[in-house]
Amino acid sequence: MNALLAEDYVSGLFVDDDLGTFAGTLPLSAVGLKGSALTPYPAIAVSFRTFSTGCAKPLTCTAEVADSVLQQGQGMHGTFSRADTNNFVVAIGPDFKRGYTDSVPVSYADVGMTLAKLLRLDIPQRGHLVGRVMTEALAGGAEPEHVARAMRSKPAKNGLVTELRYQTVGNTRYFDAAGFAGRTIGLNPPPLR
Repeated sequence: MNALLAEDYVSGLFVDDDLGTFAGTLPLSAVGLKGSALTPYPAIAVSFRTFSTGCAKPLTCTAEVADSVLQQGQGMHGTFSRADTNNFVVAIGPDFKRGYTDSVPVSYADVGMTLAKLLRLDIPQRGHLVGRVMTEALAGGAEPEHVARAMRSKPAKNGLVTELRYQTVGNTRYFDAAGFAGRTIGLNPPPLR
């Protein structure tokens, strides 16, 4: 763990819950990577460092340090920066509110459930990651209660803390950003001492 915490390309570490707790890390279960699927899950998940390339809107010009041969614009998503977790969805039609901007967190899984509701399709739920109907975007629909939350690890010996910022709607977590402050777009750098 200390070797990863010493690398400047790392911005957040998540460790298999069964291995115990480690300073500077959060458990895999915090980000939904620990479950009962038959497929293997990682012992350690690394979120890569992100930074702004200097434009006025950092979410649109975020760069990441990654272990990939993909070039700029080829769609790498190996971070928990806000640039990778920020969704953009547009809907138009008589079933949707006109000119509405949704402040409630949503995921792409929610789009499918919302469309199924509008089309009156009965889709059987398998597992827990099934999405919800975005009632707040529908004509006459109300906004569900949502709460912003944060989770922080104990500091590692070098002072690094893995932080997770998320929102909940019911029992569902929607991830905003995670990693080390100052190394992840969406997590403000720590204050100067």
